[in-house]
Amino acid sequence: MPTDKQKLIRRLRIIEGQVRGLQKMVDQDIYCIDIITQTSAIKQGLSNVEDALMEGHLGHCVVNQIKSGETKKAAKEILKVYQLKRK
Repeated sequence: MPTDKQKLIRRLRIIEGQVRGLQKMVDQDIYCIDIITQTSAIKQGLSNVEDALMEGHLGHCVVNQIKSGETKKAAKEILKVYQLKRK
């Protein structure tokens, strides 16, 4: 898990830099399409972070709940992940 955590933090730092760059682009009146392209990259980056977190949660936390007999709790967690991902 520590390497996964480090990967997520690295991704988030990259996104943080992209957002700062986006602010500069807006401030400098950069061409709209270039700004939209950057916002799309940021959204994709956040989506990748979300996917990694959900995969880890389902593959670790929910599996452990099932193994320990907490099937109702696990089912609720799976449904919650599904609902969040649909948004």
